[in-house]
Amino acid sequence: MAYRIIDTGSSFSFPDTHAFLQVAQADGASRVYLGANAGLRYQREQADAQAAPFVAIELDTECLGVHTGEEDDGQAGNVVGFARFRLGEGEPTPLVELVRKPFTRPQTLQAARQAFEAAGLVVAVCNDFPGRILNRLVRPFYNAALRRLDEGLASAEDMDTTLRLGLGYPEGPISLLRRTGLHHHYRVTQALYQMLGQEAYAPARQARVAWLRQNAETDDARAQ
Repeated sequence: MAYRIIDTGSSFSFPDTHAFLQVAQADGASRVYLGANAGLRYQREQADAQAAPFVAIELDTECLGVHTGEEDDGQAGNVVGFARFRLGEGEPTPLVELVRKPFTRPQTLQAARQAFEAAGLVVAVCNDFPGRILNRLVRPFYNAALRRLDEGLASAEDMDTTLRLGLGYPEGPISLLRRTGLHHHYRVTQALYQMLGQEAYAPARQARVAWLRQNAETDDARAQ
């Protein structure tokens, strides 16, 4: 299934070159909106995109319905959202979560899945909820680990060691979050907390501090 890439700015899912980008064709019938302004660009071009076999919009934490609308108006049945899982500044994983609406056509979902899988990516399909599957599952766990650290349950090293040796984790959660950027964890959990209002997603103190420090450093750099 031939597709074109429509670049709208820095992409969290594909920060570097990848087979999925390399095999795209300038005249591909399907469209992949990539980057920070993917949804806005699609909304401007929705009428032209209706004939595409599939349209894939890169998502952050927001719902696909922000860009397609929540009701089936007959214009967005060929649209899916996608997000390649990546934890902060770490390398993107092979996992791509495809987001569908109740009115997404089955053939659209299958065509998009085939395009991502042909590039060596692994696809999971989910309905249109904020944060998708992995963020909804793991962010409360990371928050809980940070809160136990704040409470003095154990040192970061001992907590990570316990989870690595006791549960077989390749890397403990505290080490993982510090390596990939606690401020990134804050951004995602804060967004989920605002959208869902569930206490489990409320950012832990250390993540909030990291976010404030990151913003202060950015402001200082701009002022110089």
